[in-house]
Amino acid sequence: MRLIQFENEAGQRQVGVVEGEHVQVVNDIASTRELALAAIRQGRSLAAEVAARGTQAGPGYAALLASARLLPPLDHEDPAHCLVSGTGLTHLGSAATRDKMHQQTEQGEAAMTDTLRIFKWGLEGGKPAAGQVGAQPEWFYKGDGSIVVRPGQAFPVPPFAEDAGEEPELTGLYVIGDDGQPYRLGYALGNEFSDHVTERKNYLYLAHSKLRFCAYGPELRVGALPPHLVGTSRIRRDGEVIWEKEFLSGEDNMCHSLENLEYHHFKYAQFLRPGDVHVHYFGTATLSFADGIQTRPGDRFEIASEAFGAPLINPIGEGVAPVAPGAVKAL
Repeated sequence: MRLIQFENEAGQRQVGVVEGEHVQVVNDIASTRELALAAIRQGRSLAAEVAARGTQAGPGYAALLASARLLPPLDHEDPAHCLVSGTGLTHLGSAATRDKMHQQTEQGEAAMTDTLRIFKWGLEGGKPAAGQVGAQPEWFYKGDGSIVVRPGQAFPVPPFAEDAGEEPELTGLYVIGDDGQPYRLGYALGNEFSDHVTERKNYLYLAHSKLRFCAYGPELRVGALPPHLVGTSRIRRDGEVIWEKEFLSGEDNMCHSLENLEYHHFKYAQFLRPGDVHVHYFGTATLSFADGIQTRPGDRFEIASEAFGAPLINPIGEGVAPVAPGAVKAL
């Protein structure tokens, strides 16, 4: 089952089930988060909750995709209660990509050595036996729900950014139940969109480089995930493809199990606040930046994988001016 959130022609939020060329609207529910909390409280799966509520015929999917009315497939009405985070060096080949990005004569070996070391820990202990704690991965914070753009919407780029690069990733979508238990609703395609020039200057700038807008969706895939996932990441400029590459994901192509990555995120008590939404990016090994691509406003990212239905498409836009130096006022 694949779920979407969208606004109908009256501007009201609805949840839909994608069925081929058509969307079935879930009855009496306005958000995926509310649907998930209702399922948790009834002690049933997300699919069972949809079945219990029933559906009715909705809009054609192609028309909806073209209408700019699609929302992220999971969000929170208060963006402060949506945490967006991620983890890197999780995919086979990701260390080589990261090292290629970091190689420069003035940096020396320290950051590259740390990169390879944490990747090696993942190879050796990232897939522990069921119920066991595995190697701790890299982890980063991207922001709250205010940094999420809709599928199809442009990424704002702040004027201080030195790069605007895509990162095609598998994304886990979660809701925290009333009892503080995290529940995984499913997975979505994601574009983790980062500033790779800033990161390349020094590995300790990774945290800065991740504080950018991002996108995921348009569809939430509910249920088991294939262990081998294949997708395509491409960039169009003036309608022409300027870069395209296959990317792999799923546990067969990762040095960490998804269960281990989830444990090392939700082991922190502050991430277990009832009702909150979590969006967690699981990493990538494919970057256009590593191939020397320099993006610019107007370029369009397209991330596609047959397992997730419609592609995730977002262009690069313009940013909003930041707080000026010295603008912070004392009270």
